[in-house]
Amino acid sequence: MTHFSQMSSSRPELAKLQSEYQGLLDDLDGGASEDVVSRWDAVRRRVATWGSLAHVRFTLDTQDEEAKATKILVDELSPQIEALDARFKTALLSEAHRDELKETYGEHLGALWRSDLAAFDPAITEDLITESKLTNRYTELLAGAKLDFRGETLNLSSIPRHTLDPDRGTRREATQVKWAWLAEHGEELDEVFDELVKVRTLMARKLGYENYIELGYRRMQRVDYDSDDVSVFRSQVLAEVVPVVSQLRRLQAERLGVGSLKAWDMATYDAEGNPRPVGDHDWMMEQATEMFDELGPRFSSFFSMMRDSGLLRLKSREGKAGGGYCTFFPDFDVPFIFANFNGTAQDVKVFTHECGHAFQVWSSRSAPISDYLWPTYESAEIHSMSLEFLTWPYMEKFFADQADRFCWTHLAGALAFLPYGVAVDEFQHEIYANPDASPAERHSIWHDLERRYQPELDWDLLPYPAKGGRWQLQRHIYHRPFYYIDYTLAQTCALQFWLAARRDRDEAMTRYHALCGLGGTGPFQELVAAAGLRSPFAEGCLSDVLEEASEVLFG
Repeated sequence: MTHFSQMSSSRPELAKLQSEYQGLLDDLDGGASEDVVSRWDAVRRRVATWGSLAHVRFTLDTQDEEAKATKILVDELSPQIEALDARFKTALLSEAHRDELKETYGEHLGALWRSDLAAFDPAITEDLITESKLTNRYTELLAGAKLDFRGETLNLSSIPRHTLDPDRGTRREATQVKWAWLAEHGEELDEVFDELVKVRTLMARKLGYENYIELGYRRMQRVDYDSDDVSVFRSQVLAEVVPVVSQLRRLQAERLGVGSLKAWDMATYDAEGNPRPVGDHDWMMEQATEMFDELGPRFSSFFSMMRDSGLLRLKSREGKAGGGYCTFFPDFDVPFIFANFNGTAQDVKVFTHECGHAFQVWSSRSAPISDYLWPTYESAEIHSMSLEFLTWPYMEKFFADQADRFCWTHLAGALAFLPYGVAVDEFQHEIYANPDASPAERHSIWHDLERRYQPELDWDLLPYPAKGGRWQLQRHIYHRPFYYIDYTLAQTCALQFWLAARRDRDEAMTRYHALCGLGGTGPFQELVAAAGLRSPFAEGCLSDVLEEASEVLFG
């Protein structure tokens, strides 16, 4: 295996690509064949590898001028390469080749490509470049945050070890420091977002849509459900989950020994504070190796490959972008995991989450075409969020005698997340349905949604989020509109895996492995059914989970 430090991919030259694509199209005109499609897919894999490596190296150090310049080049070339791919997809979907495509790759591939074609036209090339520049600006702004806390300079990835401190005064002070930085930069964040809304709305109208909502769904390749289905799901969360979370908040206040919860208390579930890993990064990697060895030979092979090839970059440091993600380098047939460990339980959750993504794409790396390496986003999040729960039997390795407490807080947090997640989604629908709203009106929209879905949230001494500024820290809102509902849909499925594992762990693991192996060969609801799960859009999809979870959380 090639070590990450030795990986490279040649910069594509647009003129040569155009010539290469024209040759492929000419060959296709001579009669469709799997050979032509395979050769085209090899080009796509090569370009995707270059783009993924560039993205990783930029996020590893947003202050690296060479990495930044390469990322800008990726952003500038991507729409032009997308235009080349659109020509090839259009040709393959024509009457001359449609049946052969379907016979070779199944119906789903055509559905994905029709969605792609409905979301792109060369007329929006410059708008796509502008969008990328704006999201890069947002990434750099957050990555450059310097938070002075008790003589220490922290960033947005490292401050949570203090915002989750067992001492309430420490939590409050750290939370105030974080939101003071947001308040100081709020106007710039509003400006970036306003420009993003405008350019996305402009793209939608150029493509013939009333607003960005439908275009956003097309870009997310949602082919078997729509915004009406998502609205039904949000209503279920409001009706069934919010009351359970309200009960949880009352219990949480009792466990913390406070009269009422404040914003800095919401993620801490008892007076001892949330459990934390009992060792540092290197120790955790040793524990993770043991865990994956015990999970079975497939997991063991996967993790040893990731570790030995340097495909894990998990430590937080200055200049590194925030958050966590998994990507894939097609020419090397390996995934890559990016995270920001900060010494909290979140390290274990993010690590197992991203390992779920990586294990899935590694399991389906032999897919016949690169479109099937990953499923669409909401399906992909099932693998990641489910692995968080399926690794519960090994949490003693990270938390020692606090493992049970970790599992309790993990389950509580999973349920508490659902109302927040659907609020993010509804916020985006409101924003893009009303693209001319002012920044103040957008903050007001968020404020009202927060009151509806998180009625116990009290910002108290924090005026900036109290007026509706919390959403500005949610990276997905800037980077990938309408992505965030995917986490809630997947969490609904992951909780079903949690319940299944409590009843028959071996059977649940067999289903999980099978789902990972399917990759992106089907749309969301088809993959959910194949895994033996209930669709989140079905009435009562959470009933069994909520009943079992209530027994665990409330005794």
